[in-house]
Amino acid sequence: MASAMRRMADYVKLVDVVIEVVDARVPLSGFNPLLDEVAGNRRRLKILSREDLADPAETAQWMKILGPETLTVNALTQGAFVKVKQRLRDLVAPGHRMQRAMVVGIPNSGKSSVINGLVGRSVARTEDRAGVTRQLQWFKVGTLFELMDTPGILVPRIGSADAQWKLALVGAVPRDHYDPEDVAARFHRWLTEKTGGRTKVPDLSAFAQARGFVRHGGESDYHNAAQSYVKDFNDGKFGRITLESATRDVQAA
Repeated sequence: MASAMRRMADYVKLVDVVIEVVDARVPLSGFNPLLDEVAGNRRRLKILSREDLADPAETAQWMKILGPETLTVNALTQGAFVKVKQRLRDLVAPGHRMQRAMVVGIPNSGKSSVINGLVGRSVARTEDRAGVTRQLQWFKVGTLFELMDTPGILVPRIGSADAQWKLALVGAVPRDHYDPEDVAARFHRWLTEKTGGRTKVPDLSAFAQARGFVRHGGESDYHNAAQSYVKDFNDGKFGRITLESATRDVQAA
């Protein structure tokens, strides 16, 4: 990761604007704190992606904290990127040459979906897993901007155990780097505490039984059930859930 950050420091010399894409469900852990130093005095735009999967009330609170240079997008909605394109136009002085922007974010933050939305067609690969973008790519957005897509970079050290399972749950951590059973259990324990036990989201045991994840002999297949559990979370089947609070978690940090 340190090597990747050094490469990013070289890349940033080629651009005028840095666009950081963050999953709206992890608006605190999803930012790369090392980017401030790397970006220097380049103009910045922050985009909270997957807004349709996050709690709208929490997103509104986060927008107040993050400030006017932050926008939210739902990549599945037609016209979602009109406001982003307008903000990019605002960054270009009249009669100025074509600008270059670098799109950055931790793995699986939604960078490729943002690029596809800005370009207006599918040019960058999108998958619900970390590490899909492997190399530097350039894409044109009309006559105003060229976008540089960079591989997702996870911070060298994730700050807390809570951040670890949250980033794993949203797909920022490669699947072979975490135990899905542990992540599912931590998520449900967190959700139970958050809601005072009033959540309708099942725990892994109930989920496995309801979905028929059973081995020969009647024993529950928790491993495969946990993988399906994580997928259902990311498909929004448990509802719109933000994993970090704009009031409580910011104060704790």
